[in-house]
Amino acid sequence: MTTKETLAAGADQSVARPGGGRRPRAAAGYRWLLLLFLVAGVVQIFLAGLGVFHLHAYGLDAPAGDSALDPHRVLGSVMGGIAVLILVLAIIARPGSRAITWAIVLVVQTDVLQGMLAAFGDDSAVWGGLHALDGFLAIAVAGYMYGKAIGLTRGDHARAKS
Repeated sequence: MTTKETLAAGADQSVARPGGGRRPRAAAGYRWLLLLFLVAGVVQIFLAGLGVFHLHAYGLDAPAGDSALDPHRVLGSVMGGIAVLILVLAIIARPGSRAITWAIVLVVQTDVLQGMLAAFGDDSAVWGGLHALDGFLAIAVAGYMYGKAIGLTRGDHARAKS
């Protein structure tokens, strides 16, 4: 092993940098939260369908109808919190500027757009449709980010940077 290779190998060790142990833990947390967000997204789709068909069972104007979507609303709020944690961990782990940009997009989608579109959806079905589309796009963004994060852990830096 040459001196250059020894220095390069040592630069990757967390003991070589102050606070270096934080980045690998943050990167692992980042990947796990992305996976949790994806699983929650699948559950969210199920809860939306369950709530909508529950509305039909009770009639659209029944008092029980409004609470039919409560589990969907609660999980949506939790997913918004997960998106913020993903952004924080992305900033700590520093997987790259694109990953941080995508994490910001995910926060905007889940914490801003989803609530706005759902509220506007009460007045027009088009906004409700855009709420559903944005939800699918948020899951797609998280899936893309997860794929890139896994690529980085496997050392596939060329693929992960694209």
